[in-house]
Amino acid sequence: MIMAAADQQGEGCPAKRCGDFTISHPFWLADNKTGRSCGPLDFEVICRSNGSPVLRSSGDDGFAIIRITYEERSLRVVDLYKRNHLHNNTNSCHVPSWNASDQLGRLFRVEPINLKLVLYNCTKAEAAAVARQDRALVPIRCGNKSNAFVRAGGRYDGTDDYARYHMEGCEATVVPVLGVHGMANASNYEQLISGGFLLTWQTGKLASQISTSFRSVESCITYSLRPVI
Repeated sequence: MIMAAADQQGEGCPAKRCGDFTISHPFWLADNKTGRSCGPLDFEVICRSNGSPVLRSSGDDGFAIIRITYEERSLRVVDLYKRNHLHNNTNSCHVPSWNASDQLGRLFRVEPINLKLVLYNCTKAEAAAVARQDRALVPIRCGNKSNAFVRAGGRYDGTDDYARYHMEGCEATVVPVLGVHGMANASNYEQLISGGFLLTWQTGKLASQISTSFRSVESCITYSLRPVI
């Protein structure tokens, strides 16, 4: 279901359309012609040619926005890197070594209502052999990868014992997912990752500090670019 906020004027950034969405404060769309920024980079949204908005991240792919609710300050997003690299149609399998939270700005929070998948990239043959015997693990079906696995974890709320997901000889990555009816089946990891997860963003003092810091930096850059007369 697609939800878009009513047109409104953001603080410093005009509201703009991207497909079925209205992108407004605190989010903003960069001017494609000038490349000029008008807001904090954490809230930059890129409008793809197909009309889909993508939240900028520290990685290359970003997070596709599939729902945004300004009143609740919440987003439902899809981690594009994981969606694009962990499915049957790929020729190779790239299991990411970073968690989704590492790719997000300071003002975003992965909501505890999410569930989690744990991805494993077993770098040692012995570890991969042990993993294949674990019925809780599902092989990741992409390319010829035979040492990548996934398991369903608990709630993404910090109360789970992460030590129990440790596997000697395997790198583990935590992926938040909303699940289906509050449940996550590791065999459906492609569907779960494509379904996205829930984010919220902060407002208040910290957001104001970051925004003020951005405007100060922008003013300095603008001043330094003025021609000397």
